Amino acid sequence: IRLRSGQPLLLKRENRLFSLGKEGGFLPAADEKGMRISMADLRETVSLLSGYSLYAFEEELRQGYLTIEGGHRVGFCGKAVLENGEIRTLRQINALNIRIARERKGWGETLLPLLLEKNTLCHTLLVSPPGCGKTTLLRDLIRCLSEREKTVGVVDERGEIAPLRDGMPQMDVGPCTDILEGCPKAKGMTLLLRSMSPDIIAVDELGRREDVAAVEEVLNAGVKLIATAHGNSVEDILNQPFFQKLKKMEIFEKYIVLGDRKQIGIIKGIYDEKGQKC
Repeated sequence: IRLRSGQPLLLKRENRLFSLGKEGGFLPAADEKGMRISMADLRETVSLLSGYSLYAFEEELRQGYLTIEGGHRVGFCGKAVLENGEIRTLRQINALNIRIARERKGWGETLLPLLLEKNTLCHTLLVSPPGCGKTTLLRDLIRCLSEREKTVGVVDERGEIAPLRDGMPQMDVGPCTDILEGCPKAKGMTLLLRSMSPDIIAVDELGRREDVAAVEEVLNAGVKLIATAHGNSVEDILNQPFFQKLKKMEIFEKYIVLGDRKQIGIIKGIYDEKGQKC
């Protein structure tokens, strides 16, 4: 759901855009009869989201997003206020992006047997372009592994896998899952290894330079890794400098590739460490 000052209220579903009519109903995105969002609408919405306490809301504004009950996420745009080169807060908020979180239970049960060898998870990488369901699939695989009494440590840097609300995960990730939210992946993987004795570590969107050393530490500890990355194919991923380093280390044993935006949720294939389709 997109709210932009002076623009129509837009709804996006399965890569199609609609606007909301002034008297209800859906219209084409560019229809002039669509409801227009004012700055007053945005101020009221932000006040509701913050519980009418903007002071308590400063940390969320600094990050640019807020996770609300149910795991839904609200992103903000506005005028950045800087302090020592860092964003201190946002003022004059002029746009909101509300992402509706959805669970898709059942994917994991179907795919998990293909990722196991002798009842042990292979190091697995989920690959897809943005918006094709890799985080949703990762979440369900975590749930399935946790329900099989595997201790799963989740580094949820941006609160997208299992966002916490008052300490409670807003998505079902199973009974044997520990969640570390808001921590950079590299530091989070190291922290979980030392503190929570996981069988498996799960992270979203690998790709930073500092992640390599943390992944190597996970491997040396005998802990299995399941992660996601942006890409269109195994070849696309393995051509990226970051994943070339991991390929030399022979980390990932299985790759799951999801379809493009016209095929949301379509599994294009499962591949082995050599890029051969299983």
